[in-house]
Amino acid sequence: MAWYPGAVRMELQPESDGQPAIVPTQLIYHSISAPWTKERLYEYWRDGTNLDSHFGQSYDGTLAQYIGTETRADANYLANRRPDGTGAVSVETASNDNHSDPWTDAQVEGLIRLGVWMHQRHGIPLRICRTASDPGYGYHRLHADWAVSGTACPGDARVAQFKNVIFPAIVARATGQAPNPSEEDDMPLTQADIDAVANAVWNHTETNANTGEPVYMGAVLAWMDKVHVTQTEKVLKQLTAAQAAIAALATQLGQVHGVDTAAVVAAVRKAIAEAVIHVDVDVTGTPAATS
Repeated sequence: MAWYPGAVRMELQPESDGQPAIVPTQLIYHSISAPWTKERLYEYWRDGTNLDSHFGQSYDGTLAQYIGTETRADANYLANRRPDGTGAVSVETASNDNHSDPWTDAQVEGLIRLGVWMHQRHGIPLRICRTASDPGYGYHRLHADWAVSGTACPGDARVAQFKNVIFPAIVARATGQAPNPSEEDDMPLTQADIDAVANAVWNHTETNANTGEPVYMGAVLAWMDKVHVTQTEKVLKQLTAAQAAIAALATQLGQVHGVDTAAVVAAVRKAIAEAVIHVDVDVTGTPAATS
């Protein structure tokens, strides 16, 4: 049996010795639907049920391993152990009660590192499982054969993180396109790292203090960009209108008082360039200016 060096070993007995061997060909990510630490999950597997998983992860990203990765665990239904002896490795992760929250940054990093190790140690191919038995990486609800009666686990937010952040980072690090921070902290960021960070920011969520609903940072950034464009267009229209009004006013002054129209327009435009002002001009009445 194999034990991941990045996890605390909390071996479940008699399961660890008594359950049949597997050839691990998949890594499947879960949410436990409880804000439990890895220690609390161990106690639950040990004392509260005859079920189990290979790994458990706390919100702080730390991992515990309960069963060796070459021994069957129970979290993946028909993928636990197939007739040919292959099976899936499972990692349960802390979440809110309905697994609707995203993984924390620390959890994301821990899951990436575990994914890289599974490729290096067991040769898990760097692809998302195309079928329930196809070797690769996945999340619990990806295939019906992985869950009794179906499941929403690990939730929409975490599925997006898996697709956009976790799995791409596993591939990048495992293929040398991006350094593993635990081994090469002083190496410069690659484009894969930058893309992973950008995706993490875009998919990050906060909670609306008034409604309790999730707020997606990508939606906020898109809204801010739209507001910026709208306000810029509005200001440009106002400036164009103001300049047209100034030109019209200068023309009227020139016709009535013999004022040099070009000089007036040039002077006003220079003032606009040198200071932030608001000009409200009515060419049929008295012009007013406020700063």
